Order: sequence, then structure tokens, then C-alpha cells
Amino acid sequence: MELFGEQLAFGAGFFLLLALALALCFEFVNGFHDTANAVATVIYTNTLKPVVAVIWSGCWNLIGALGFVGWVLGFFGVMVGGSVVAYNIVALLPVELVLNSGSGAGFAMIFALLVSAILWNVGTWYLGLPASSSHTLIGSIMGVGLANALMAGHSWTSGINWSKAQEIGLALLLSPVVGFVGAAILLLLLKFFVRRKDLYEAPKGKNPPPLWIRCVLVVTCTLVSVFHGSNDAQKGMGLIMLILIGIVPGAFALNMGVNPKTIQGAATKMRQIVSIIAPMTNGATMTKDEAIAELSAYVKPSGPKASDKTFAAINVEAQSVADALANLTDFSTVPHDGRTALRTDLYLVDESLGKVLKAKDKDGKPLIADKASVSVLKKGTDDLNAITKYIPLWVKVMVGLALGCGTMIGWKRIVVTVGEKIGKSHLTYAQGASAELMAASTIGLADFMGYPVSTTHVLSSGIAGTMAANRSGLQKDTLISIVMAWVLTLPVCIFLGASLFSAGLYVTFHVFGIQ
Repeated sequence: MELFGEQLAFGAGFFLLLALALALCFEFVNGFHDTANAVATVIYTNTLKPVVAVIWSGCWNLIGALGFVGWVLGFFGVMVGGSVVAYNIVALLPVELVLNSGSGAGFAMIFALLVSAILWNVGTWYLGLPASSSHTLIGSIMGVGLANALMAGHSWTSGINWSKAQEIGLALLLSPVVGFVGAAILLLLLKFFVRRKDLYEAPKGKNPPPLWIRCVLVVTCTLVSVFHGSNDAQKGMGLIMLILIGIVPGAFALNMGVNPKTIQGAATKMRQIVSIIAPMTNGATMTKDEAIAELSAYVKPSGPKASDKTFAAINVEAQSVADALANLTDFSTVPHDGRTALRTDLYLVDESLGKVLKAKDKDGKPLIADKASVSVLKKGTDDLNAITKYIPLWVKVMVGLALGCGTMIGWKRIVVTVGEKIGKSHLTYAQGASAELMAASTIGLADFMGYPVSTTHVLSSGIAGTMAANRSGLQKDTLISIVMAWVLTLPVCIFLGASLFSAGLYVTFHVFGIQ
């Protein structure tokens, strides 16, 4: 079987197609589970008919997934990475599985993540509970990491990138609080500054609101949809890239479309990094194999602190990268087998430098404090990211279509919960606009900072916040069910991820014979 210019064994080709199908299924479920929140307000305020609303939202999800947000911000001089969220998700995975995602353990990891996330998302959707796809995926990742560490005989704490998990967990924890408080404050500000009685009324029958209110609600729905597409779609994109890099490394291990200037810029910066790091080795030396082993251990969450050997290893790997890139203008001349090895070198240098830049000495001072050196190291990692942390356009289109189609098909269960069962009274125009504007702002900020957040949590909390601010009353039974779903998501998905990973290892090793 030949895919993407590489000859694949039937088993590997089968796994590739199955993994891609599951990844797209995850985004499809994500669409009808999460994105339904975006259309709840326009449907329940009679601003748009349901069919029009879901098609509109689905299209804007696709536009967001294709990088519309980054393009607009770039036009105004604000640069954001189009794959930051995607690779922040990947950074939570065990290093050895990321480096060997085409192995049997890599296959087991991918399937465990996707199947456990799909199972929980479909289950909560069936019950009409707006749970978080972000929490679902992160819980599954934690489960895989824990199982991988325990099965390898390591401490369970070594299976998770705790610093990255803490950053992402904090974003997921704070976002619903921001949604609740922000939407409540925004509604109160609207009441103070905008003295239009019709804005604070519930819809009358099936009659649509005045045109200006409809415009406001359509704009806020559009913003939530496009930011959701930009943020949530990247989770699926990151997993698809992991699949492609593991199974078809010759085509995807490196960004084949990167321009010669970036390649030569990376080579120059690697030589500058060598000159910065070399004095920090204190004379320590090692072979390339030893350097790879040293950095593979160092970049793990539970890895050792930086030492002379660590800097010697970075020195060796940075020099190796500089030599490999020195005379290249594109990667087509690099043999297929050599692309995986080069990607490993780039990955280890990138991750090691990122960790060193955050490291402190015994007195609590940065290991590298010189501003000029810090600037060189950061610019070096930026160039490496352009080579390894990329997403092809066709992947963005596939994921965006899956997300958009999911929105158009399975929206109703979640919409009913958000529109009818959170507050005791009908949603007013101002409440819908306030909740969606706050949700769009929160998700957009998280996207800019590179953090995955839950559209479900933010918007549901925003609706609850406006109900509280308006003294409309909250339906306790619904809120308890939603909170229980939120609380149970992580432990259930950790269990599912760990169990499915263990079962997947057995199947790939003993049934398919993939090592």
C-alpha cells in the first residue's frame, strides 16, 4: 500500500486509515457536543431558525479551523501561532511515545486517547449534559501517561508532564469562572448603559427580535463559532499530526514546505546556541547516542535537573542539527529514513532549550540570565518549531469539515439543556449576547496564549452568570448534573485512557505483531 509517497505494510496502512477516521470522529463528536453551545442563544431568542443557525455556525467553525483568527490578527501586526494549542496538547504525552508514535505503543496510545474521548463525549451528549471535550481529551492523555509509566516500572508521577498539565488545567479551571463572572458583569453594564427595554425581554412566541438585536446576536454567535473552530480544532489536528509523523515519517516528520531562509536561519541560530552552551559544559563530552539518551531523560517531566552532562548533550545535538541543516535549501534531498532521525534531534534540542530557559539554580536564579543569550535561544526554538510544529492545509480542512458537520447534525440535545434547563426563566436577548460575547473573548484570549479551553464550560457558565445577575433563578437539578459531569470527566477518562492503552498494547503486540 502506497500512501503519501511511502510504501507501507498493509497493517500500518490499515492503522493509519483507522486512526485518521477515529480522529475525525472525535472532532465530529466535538462539533455536535461543544459547538451546539454557540447556536443555543440565537435559536432560543428566535434570531435564526435552527437549520440556518447550525449551518452558519458550522461554516464559521471551518473558517476558524483554517486559521482565520491568526490571519486577521496578523493583518493588524499581532502574530499568533496556528498550531500552538495543537502541540501544547501533544506536549502532555509521554516523551518516549511522542518520539516513537509509529511503534506498537504509539498506536495503542493514539487509539486509547481517541476511543476513550469519543465514548465519554457521546455518553454525555446522549444525556444532554454539556461536558468538556478538552477535559475529556486531557483526562485520556493523563490515563495513557500513568499506564505507560506504571507498565514500564516507573513512578506513576513520571507519566505526566505536570508543569504543562498545571498550566492547561489552570486555564480549564479558571475559564468557567471567568465566563460566569464576566457574563454577569457584562449584563449589568449593558443594563446601566443601554436603556432599551426590548433588549432585556424574552422572545414573544416565535417572533424574531428587532433587526439590531438580531445583528448583535448573530455577531456573537459567529465569534464563538470561529474561536471555537480555531481553538478546539487544533486538538484533533495535533493528534492527526502525531499519527502521520509516526506512520508516514518520510512525508510528515519535517515541514517539506518550509522556505530555505528558515532552514538556513535555524542552522545559523544552532551555531550561535553552540557558542552559548559550550562554556556551560565545564569540559564534559559525550557521543551522539549518549547525547540523545541524556536529553530524552532530561525532557521528561520527572527528568533530572540540568547538569554539565545536560549542556554537553545540548551542545552535541545543536551542533548535529547545525551540520545537518548547513547546506540544505529544502528537505526533499534528505533520505526518508534520515528525516525521522533529524526530527528527533530537532525535537530534543527544542524541548531541552525550552526546559533550560525555565530552569533555576540552587539560589532560585535563572540558569541562563543574560538577556542576549535568552533571546538567541528563544529565536532558535522558534525556527525549530517552524520545521517540526506545523499543520498542512488539508489536515485543517478535514478537521474543520468534521467539526462543522458535527455542529449541523447533533446539536439539539445540548442546545435544549443550555437554552431551557439552566435558568428558571426564558433566555433574554441581552443574556444571550452577554454570555456569547464573554465566551468568545475568553476562548479568543486562550487561543492567543496557546491554551485549550472548554467552549462548553465557558458558555454554560456564562448563561448561568447572566441568570444569576438578572435574578432569574437557576435550576439546581440541571446545574448539579452539569457539575457532576464536569467533576467526573477527568477521573473517568483517566480510567478509560489507562484501560484502553493497556488493552491496546496487548492487541498491537500479540495480535498484529507490531513492536
